[in-house]
Amino acid sequence: MELFDRASSFNDDYLWFYEPILGVERNRYEASEIAATLELEPPGRILDAPCGHGRIANVLAGDGFSVAGVDATTQFLERARHDALNLGVDVDYRLGDLRDLPVPGPFDAVVCWFTSFGYFDDPDNQKTLAEFARVLRPGGQLLLETMHHDGFVRGFIPAPGATVAERGDDTLIDVTTFDSVRGRVETDRTVHRDGLVRRSHHSIRVPTVPEFDEWLAAAGFSERHYSERGGRPLRYDSRRLVVTATK
Repeated sequence: MELFDRASSFNDDYLWFYEPILGVERNRYEASEIAATLELEPPGRILDAPCGHGRIANVLAGDGFSVAGVDATTQFLERARHDALNLGVDVDYRLGDLRDLPVPGPFDAVVCWFTSFGYFDDPDNQKTLAEFARVLRPGGQLLLETMHHDGFVRGFIPAPGATVAERGDDTLIDVTTFDSVRGRVETDRTVHRDGLVRRSHHSIRVPTVPEFDEWLAAAGFSERHYSERGGRPLRYDSRRLVVTATK
């Protein structure tokens, strides 16, 4: 079941409004954090899935890692390949679905970063984790970074929450609600740009840590660890969750 309108959510509007916050310095910092968390050194093989427009994959490739990237958005892959060419790095970018990865592996690590998990219904989200396990070598690691269910709920206001991003005369407005029965963050997005108005909806499943642990074990991950960013211990009010799981 498709719950996330990816074509309307991941497009040129996304790149336009997110570009100021996803700059070179942040990408460099997050790529370094990923490598340190995985305790992986070049030329280790890394799959970035979904890779988006390659902001992290290209940095990791520049650091000497062997990197592949999978994404379902053609425009993002075109941008990723263009930037890789300009940077002089080699990344194997492929168009594909997380539920049926178009790469055989084996990889030393799979990276799923920046709230890039939970687009589907529960069976397909679990299938995504099984695909991550399939392409990993024995002893390989999954590194997944997303919203922490408990911290998000604790900080969420009862009424719909709205966030606004502005760039020049353009505005992106996200109105968000939380479905506590289904464990999903539901967001209605309105973009005012170049005199036009565009609307889309995206839906993200935010599993609790016990749910993650059950799903990961079922997918074949023997060891699972949960922390906050930077390796800090996970607290009830942590807003971000870092999952490290070993096949």
